[in-house]
Amino acid sequence: MTNTTLTLTLPVLPIKRTVLFPGILMPVTVGRERSVAAVNASLKTEEKMILVVAQRDPSTENPGFEDLYTIGTKAIVKQVATAEDGTIHALVQGIERVALLKVDQTVPFLRVQVRRLELTTDQDREVQALQRAVQELLTDLPRVIQAPGIEEAAAAFRKEENPATLAYRVASLLNLTVKEEQNLLESSSTIELLRSLYAALSKEIQILQLRDKIASDAQAKIGKSQREYILREQLKAIQQELGEGEGDESELGELKKRIQEAELPEHVRKEVDRELARLAKVPSSSPDHQVLRTYLELVLELPWSKVSEERLDLAKVRQVLEEDHYGIKEVKERIVEHLAVLKLNPTAKAPILCLVGPPGVGKTSLGQSIARAMGRTFERFSLGGIHDEAELRGHRRTYVGALPGRIIQAMRRAGVKNPVLMLDEVDKMGRDFRGDPAAALLEILDPAQNHTFRDHYLDLPFDLSQVFFITTANTLDTISQPLLDRMEIIRVQGYSEREKAEIARRYLWPRRLKEAGLDPEQVKLPDDVLDHVIARYTREAGVRQLEQMLGRLTRKVALTFADLPADVQREPVTVEASVLPEWLGSERFMPEEARKNIPIGVATGLAWTPTGGDVLYIETTLLPGSHELTLTGQLGDVMQESARAARSYLWSHAEGMGLDISRFKRNGVHVHVPSGAIPKDGPSAGITMATALASSYVGKPVRSDTAMTGEISLSGLVLPVGGIKEKVLAAHRAGIKRIILPKANEKDLKEVPQEVRDDLTVIPVERIEEVLPAAFDRESTSQADGLTDQSLPSSARARE
Repeated sequence: MTNTTLTLTLPVLPIKRTVLFPGILMPVTVGRERSVAAVNASLKTEEKMILVVAQRDPSTENPGFEDLYTIGTKAIVKQVATAEDGTIHALVQGIERVALLKVDQTVPFLRVQVRRLELTTDQDREVQALQRAVQELLTDLPRVIQAPGIEEAAAAFRKEENPATLAYRVASLLNLTVKEEQNLLESSSTIELLRSLYAALSKEIQILQLRDKIASDAQAKIGKSQREYILREQLKAIQQELGEGEGDESELGELKKRIQEAELPEHVRKEVDRELARLAKVPSSSPDHQVLRTYLELVLELPWSKVSEERLDLAKVRQVLEEDHYGIKEVKERIVEHLAVLKLNPTAKAPILCLVGPPGVGKTSLGQSIARAMGRTFERFSLGGIHDEAELRGHRRTYVGALPGRIIQAMRRAGVKNPVLMLDEVDKMGRDFRGDPAAALLEILDPAQNHTFRDHYLDLPFDLSQVFFITTANTLDTISQPLLDRMEIIRVQGYSEREKAEIARRYLWPRRLKEAGLDPEQVKLPDDVLDHVIARYTREAGVRQLEQMLGRLTRKVALTFADLPADVQREPVTVEASVLPEWLGSERFMPEEARKNIPIGVATGLAWTPTGGDVLYIETTLLPGSHELTLTGQLGDVMQESARAARSYLWSHAEGMGLDISRFKRNGVHVHVPSGAIPKDGPSAGITMATALASSYVGKPVRSDTAMTGEISLSGLVLPVGGIKEKVLAAHRAGIKRIILPKANEKDLKEVPQEVRDDLTVIPVERIEEVLPAAFDRESTSQADGLTDQSLPSSARARE
């Protein structure tokens, strides 16, 4: 038979993932607006005819004529049911093949003109042979398609005499793709149709046989823990038979593609290729498979050659540092100096900066500011509490759960090979049987070695020479000397009360208001109230406690506003000094009123602590009938030795200083430093102990407005000490007006803010003979039995 020229116009029902064959009854769910309109239009006709045709792309939601295949099936709508959401569930039966000619209308639904197509039928031996071959394969159909009633259907198929009807009915039950089904529908002759069906049916039978073979081979290994393994083996065998296992979509192919696109150094690429070859041989169910894959992904994620663009504008650097931090001018200038060298010589090794200072002075935020000013990525991690060297250098891959070290992990997070990397709390590392982390840092922080840093997990040389390392510490005492030699030490000193007030106004108070959800216009903090909070509720070198107190104030105000009804206008609140005891509690620190009149045998010293400076009172008393020197107050060895040296010097020079030597022979001495529960040590209290002992021996009090610090030698020299800025700030906070310092420490006074220096009288001394006249009131010394100007050497009288 030949194709007829008869044409007709039908509404179109596009379907997505299947094809309707002639003679097949198929349920469809219609939800798209145009498709619903097409079904309704067909129902209004007497014949209820509709054109069912497959879409080329199932993701197209509003297909046009060009989105449909050119051959479809004319069908009759048998049954219709409408759901509550407007979706139509219809039962359509294919009648015959038709070819789509042209569009008749597009709105409200697609209607096209079609032409009937008939199969070319050949009653020759080849058709009969193909039909019998298909019917023989149908004996395995119940195993191919495991569905209720399939055995009865297979038996009926074997009795079917019309080869085209047999082909369409069998094809509708096979698991074919839309393209394969469409090829069957577009077959122009019975021979072509049967050939295509036989090939598809044979492929399904082969997949069935392969599945049975895999199942039988793996049957002995079936167990609860191996279920996943069997499923993967089945999938792998099926993919190999279908030729789909070697594509770029596979896991191994995707990994190969990433390795080819990565810009890896040659020595790294060789190692990666070797590990990739190992991965290809390892079964996916093996634990080594995941270890190798994780390792390769780490290598691909590391920035072997990626560098961030650097902008070294010193004016911008100064601007950023000034915006982020108030004061600490010397620290900022030191940082700018290092960056200036990098600007003039980009190939120079980046310095290893070590910011040392008390808690809360802004060491970590300085690192963030440096990174922002340079335009580099910033990463940080803390070294505090680390005891295991593997935390920095990683674990070898032979260990279960091995991980790369923190350095490599930080580089992976940064994504570039030249970040600013901050190592916090470098002074708080420990060491035990697992190794010494400080020893691992020696290579990491050495510019001559870190260009080939080897992490134990990575086991490849990684270049750290372009990293800008910054470390922070509260003290240098616990850091090993070899590690200190590799770092540029920058000391970040504490702040004066005026600097704290300015920092609070610029940074802390606005930040706390924002965190509490308050506007600056809603809450006012007068200057005198802020000064009161600084003086009476905090005593620190930094501003961390101050920020906590300001946070408590903003929370109290936020609670007051939150308790108001929504329709009540919020009036601005001014924090008064009278509400501080209620909101912040009792004042934590009080002026030393009891020390305004210092008794005999007591001298005021200055001490350095990790949280800043402090005022230390050293008390002495004579013990008649004794000859011993008693020391209490948890004094360390160095401090005890300072007390013995001070007593020995006064005793050996008693005649020259006008002291009664018999008092040394008849009396022992007890030296006590209050706050006895706190351990104390260091040589800074030497001249304070000598002054307190001298006060006991002459029976006269030391001036209450004078504090002192300095180490004493057995020959009477006053030697320099550290922490001058912190000690001077502590004296200023305590209301001290006069300070006695070693002359060698005069240069350290430039670190003290000018407004603090203006409020103090600083007396530089070189020998103990200069300390004693300056420590005692002039009126009392002129009337005393000893320590008069006439009994001192001429050099001491001239300086006094």
